Amino acid sequence: MAGSGSKLHYLDAVSALELFRSRELSPVELMEAVIARTAEVNGTVNAFTETLFDESLAAARAAGQRYLRGEDDGGAPLLGLPVAAKEKHALAGRSFTQGLAACVGQTAAADHPVIERIRAAGGIIHARTTSPEFSCATVTHSPLWGVTRNPWDPAYSPGGSSGGAGAALAAGMATLATASDIAGSTRIPAACTGTVGFKAPYGRIPGLPPLSADWYRGDGPMARTVADTALLANVLAGPHPLDHSTVAAADPLPLRFAPVERMRIALCVRLGDYPVTADVEANTRAVAAALAAAGAVVEEIELPWSTRRISETIFTHFGHILGPAMEEATAGSEETLAAYTRRFMADARAAAARNSFLDGLKAEAAMQADLAAAMQGFDALLCPTSAVPALQADGDYLDGIDVDGVHLEHYWEAHMTAPFNVNNRCPVLAVPSGLSSAGLPTGVQIVGHPYDDQTVFRIGAAVERARPWADRLPPL
Repeated sequence: MAGSGSKLHYLDAVSALELFRSRELSPVELMEAVIARTAEVNGTVNAFTETLFDESLAAARAAGQRYLRGEDDGGAPLLGLPVAAKEKHALAGRSFTQGLAACVGQTAAADHPVIERIRAAGGIIHARTTSPEFSCATVTHSPLWGVTRNPWDPAYSPGGSSGGAGAALAAGMATLATASDIAGSTRIPAACTGTVGFKAPYGRIPGLPPLSADWYRGDGPMARTVADTALLANVLAGPHPLDHSTVAAADPLPLRFAPVERMRIALCVRLGDYPVTADVEANTRAVAAALAAAGAVVEEIELPWSTRRISETIFTHFGHILGPAMEEATAGSEETLAAYTRRFMADARAAAARNSFLDGLKAEAAMQADLAAAMQGFDALLCPTSAVPALQADGDYLDGIDVDGVHLEHYWEAHMTAPFNVNNRCPVLAVPSGLSSAGLPTGVQIVGHPYDDQTVFRIGAAVERARPWADRLPPL
């Protein structure tokens, strides 16, 4: 039971599959442990919008019978595993609100492509996870679902927008989880909860039209280990007829990775002028030192970016795509929206008024050229995930945020993820980097060259070996 002691609900997916195949553990036993853990702690963390325990237990019993009959030949690589689905990943016939009170009563006509693929691979959707309204915040609370809290300290947020996924994984209420990322919504919760998240390169994993055409966005996996994240990424990846943006599948990610000896890794602590807290910087440098000790060549670099420039670029993009989509979806129900949603739409609208769509493309192209030049001669880039280790669980941050004495006008500027949605073909793996002085997790991003998914997982696995986190569990 890798890294979990006697806590069956913390069993990693790869180990669980091995135990299923050897008949030492049944899918029912694991599902029952996850359900019991949910009853124990979800009242504190509030990570689920809906549970599907009766049908998931029935599915676990059916999976157990398949193992007993020897029907585990690899055709169902997730057979029997509990998977928590972000609520925006629609389940046919189930509620589909995206956290919006005005959408209560709406149901989904069909499964989202990632749900379709998980079910085809034998995974069992046992619960659905919270997110902020329209997945538009880096905290996870809403008038509809209330406040989702970090298992490491309930006063703080698990991040957003896939905060319910991160909280569920960290609390032992799920083995795997789905997430999405348009400006850091997978990677920020991974950093806040001490878990692993993968922002796949654009087109690697299918989404739903029309917003699947937004090149910032992407759906993807979260888990507690690098190997588990790779396992789920392999299931989700590849072309899908609903999503014209999907690209040909790459070679499957291995679940064991070669060492990083002689690899060249660029370290960039501030990505320009981000005012990174001391804890975040110290933990990022400790990860870099561990990679150097493992034989990698680590060299510190600078990038010519600024938080203001990045914020203007991304909100110009949102102002021409996501913002109008949100305004259309919420027309007539504006008074029901959370303050952060109204602020997001207003900021996006204002940026679009200042900058044309073409202006936004020019700004993005300049940032992409900056990153390509900085990464020349390196296999990957290492940087923090967020400049701060935590946000208040119920915070709106309408007046911005202070980071080590520097005031940032928009709290999104405290996160270091959006530049790699601008550089949208770059895969990014977010892994834990350590704990802050307050005992909260921090994280780093491993950024690869376009579509080079294998490299970011290889480096992430090396970080996991050098600075293991499997036994570092929240004090719930």
